[in-house]
Amino acid sequence: MLKTNALKKFLFPIRQCFSKPLNMRLITYGNENATKKYTPRRAMMYVPGNDWKKINKISSMGADSFILDCEDGVALNRKDEARSNIQKIFQEKMFSVLKSELSVRINSIESGLCKKDLETILKGPIFPSTLHLPKMETKVQLDWLAQELESLLGKNHNIKLIVFVESARALLDMKELIQHCFTLMDQGAPFNLEAAVFGSDDFCADIGATRTPEAKELIYSRQHFVTCAKAYRLQAIDLVYINFKDMDGLLRQSVEGAQMGFTGKQVIHPSQIEIVQQAFSPSKEKIQWARELVQSFDEHQQSGKGAFTFHGNMIDMPLLLQARNILEMADRLDQN
Repeated sequence: MLKTNALKKFLFPIRQCFSKPLNMRLITYGNENATKKYTPRRAMMYVPGNDWKKINKISSMGADSFILDCEDGVALNRKDEARSNIQKIFQEKMFSVLKSELSVRINSIESGLCKKDLETILKGPIFPSTLHLPKMETKVQLDWLAQELESLLGKNHNIKLIVFVESARALLDMKELIQHCFTLMDQGAPFNLEAAVFGSDDFCADIGATRTPEAKELIYSRQHFVTCAKAYRLQAIDLVYINFKDMDGLLRQSVEGAQMGFTGKQVIHPSQIEIVQQAFSPSKEKIQWARELVQSFDEHQQSGKGAFTFHGNMIDMPLLLQARNILEMADRLDQN
């Protein structure tokens, strides 16, 4: 059992981790500016779409985000069942009072199963607000997805998109692929790219690396990944900690991810949720700092003053945005 004082000891360093805008990003599409609200995704829990026993536990687990899975978590001969179940969940509003995000991971485009996933899951007036695209590899794939979504949804509907980076090629091309997503969005593609997920298991298989509990073999790839994601103000979701019985190891890796700049983590077992979500939450001290900074800024604005100092430091707009982001995130978490 993980003790509270041990948790506090590990979490203390991450007070400084919330240094990048988290809750809002200003996006320019042509002449239109859109401010996107932050959807918390500290813990993203996978739930196989064909497993009603696990699906029925969603309401009691408390993760920020649940991913109804059509991909790796579902055997090939159960794909149709998963699609049908997921469509039923949304059409019948089975989790209409759920405060957490309820999203869907479709199969990869290269698998040949993606088109049927989209046609089934997006059929009807009610469908998920967020889609996960695994194994993003090429611009051609993104073009195909944009065309398919436009065919199914039209141009007036924007679905939230989360992409997965799971190979050496995708990691090296990540900047260009993200930029292409934004180009497509600027051209009217019916999706909004919000986050990127690092698929460590497929990545290790691709480069021939051996997974270790310390994940030393992934230090460079995780740093490269989070840098690319944050350069475009996307949420960066860290790797799965496979040993769901090792709570100490999970905590260490979660804190490490938060310190590296990740905003959340994939989880595969309900026991992982609480530790992960605490690790990726701003501390009470950081929230108080943000509240005082914003209040001081407002007071200086009312008095007609420009630049000012706060706790001995000159305040600039990025730091002010950081403070507002922390407060927004805290408010969203309180609401959940």
